[in-house]
Amino acid sequence: MGETFAQKVLARKAGLESVVPGQIVTLRPDHLLAHDNTAAIIGKISGDLDRYGIVDPEMPIIVLDHVVPASDEKTASNHKKVREFVKRFGIKNFFDAGVGVCHQVVVEEGLALPGQVLVGSDSHTCSYGAVGAFATGIDRTEAAALLLRGEMWLKVPHSMKMSLRGRFRKGVYAKDLILKVIGNVSAAGAAYRSVEFHGDIRNLSIGDRFTISNMGVEMDAKAAVFPVDDITVEYLEDAGVNRGDYTPLWADKDADYFSEHQFDLSDIVPGVAKPHRVDNYATVEEVKGLVFDQCFLGTCTNGRYEDLRIAADILKGEKVCPGTRLIIAPASSRELCMALSDGTIQTLVEAGGMLLPPGCGPCLGAHQGVMSPGERTLSTANRNFKGRMGCKEAEIYLASPATVAATALYGELTDPREVLD
Repeated sequence: MGETFAQKVLARKAGLESVVPGQIVTLRPDHLLAHDNTAAIIGKISGDLDRYGIVDPEMPIIVLDHVVPASDEKTASNHKKVREFVKRFGIKNFFDAGVGVCHQVVVEEGLALPGQVLVGSDSHTCSYGAVGAFATGIDRTEAAALLLRGEMWLKVPHSMKMSLRGRFRKGVYAKDLILKVIGNVSAAGAAYRSVEFHGDIRNLSIGDRFTISNMGVEMDAKAAVFPVDDITVEYLEDAGVNRGDYTPLWADKDADYFSEHQFDLSDIVPGVAKPHRVDNYATVEEVKGLVFDQCFLGTCTNGRYEDLRIAADILKGEKVCPGTRLIIAPASSRELCMALSDGTIQTLVEAGGMLLPPGCGPCLGAHQGVMSPGERTLSTANRNFKGRMGCKEAEIYLASPATVAATALYGELTDPREVLD
């Protein structure tokens, strides 16, 4: 019997010939991600840091992104602690406020490579599966121990196989697909599984794959990964990574899976996740006409140039509906510069959009875009839990950038295919 991607990569990283699902392995991950929560992580081990230091200054990747610029004195103080920690221990991979959302930054800086194992003190670390890495979230205590010891244990997950065929029709995007997948599988349907995407992935850009892998955790997956192909190689080369710097791995054709699922991309239609669960799926047609107070375009899920461009094409020469706010938060400064260079940002701002610095703020309800009771937001983010955007008495719907832009144009939930026709 062949092996899955998870079996292969964890065996190689643990120095074993082979592993089986359920087996516990000890390994040294290639990188540990942390963000603003670095202050809390190092606070757990301040005495040990004084005594022992950290095991490897090249292992951590630290990105300040959750509350940037700092919204209050406490946040500013935590950012200061992180900067002092970085300087004291010579952390090589540090990205200060304004560079971007951590997950986007890790991939575009070439720090997540095919065949690697990365962990992070953020659940959406699974995003790096877009480039063929085994990437998963861990808690702050585990992160603290990794800084000191450099090793951790993982249970080898069972795997699920998602086979994709065909291509999207006009007005349909990767976000529509992953919302449909999660709606079918459920929010716990991939619990501690490694989800592999197979089939016609040549029809998906790296941005598409990033959107899908990013939301793997919303079906409780341990990892969500795509195979490496020419599109991956070209993307990594543009990020300054040489082909010889990594060794990709992929599942055997006769690998054994916990379950298998098939999706025809041509059957996918614009969809939403209704409050207050990501698996509360509906097609746009089924809930069409809902009025929205706010539309949010951005985040690590859908804040890349291609997402902003999709929205700009819909809003060019138009105005956001009176009574509806459009907030734009690019995933990184690099993506922002791309959108500035060709007028994408100008188009969005001229339409009435409010441009925020690259960061997470509105997504988690930290600041910038917090809602009031009774309000409703349509968002390209990855979560719509009660209170996620700062108000427990507000509603969050999730959708693609095209659906968000079309809805901002009319002030009510709109099928983007009607605007694009």
